[in-house]
Amino acid sequence: MVSIGTIAYLGSHGAELLRAGWTEAQLDPALLEWTPRVDEFRRESDTHELRRRRVRIESKGPIIAYHWRGAADEQDARAAIDALAAQAQEAGFEVHWGRKVMEVRPPVRIDKGLGVRTVLGDRSFSSVLYAGDDLTDLDAFHALHELVQEGAIEHAICVGVHSDDGPQAIEDEADFVVAGTDGVRDLLSALITE
Repeated sequence: MVSIGTIAYLGSHGAELLRAGWTEAQLDPALLEWTPRVDEFRRESDTHELRRRRVRIESKGPIIAYHWRGAADEQDARAAIDALAAQAQEAGFEVHWGRKVMEVRPPVRIDKGLGVRTVLGDRSFSSVLYAGDDLTDLDAFHALHELVQEGAIEHAICVGVHSDDGPQAIEDEADFVVAGTDGVRDLLSALITE
């Protein structure tokens, strides 16, 4: 979406990597065999009842996200999501929870920590900054601290992005916290002018 060709991008919680200058993202090969099954689960779950509850389905390639934020009756929508989560687990998928979102994933390790390690590769960096606002970002925080302990990077700066419905753990584990996306923009602007 940003489309700056000199930057590497991670997508789908680290499952996809678009290297700087590349035109196509690489998908973790372990996920490729699961793609048809994920697609089939998404099609079967896209029912009239789920739509009536205003649950939004987002296809992220190897991941399906079910959002109930803003549903007329969030409690009713969450009950439908809970039932889907049980079905997904019975079908052999992993279930991950976020802020008013449930994701169905293949039983393959997918997390932002692994993604951060992949994008950094075996190069050495003096400092790495990571900003995040949801539970899935904690994996990246942990990976960066591990990379410092391993000596792969000198400094890791983990920025928690505050939001009213964000998990407290983000703020608890961050090196410092900014207020929303405006805070991230202000932080990046300050770094550019330094």
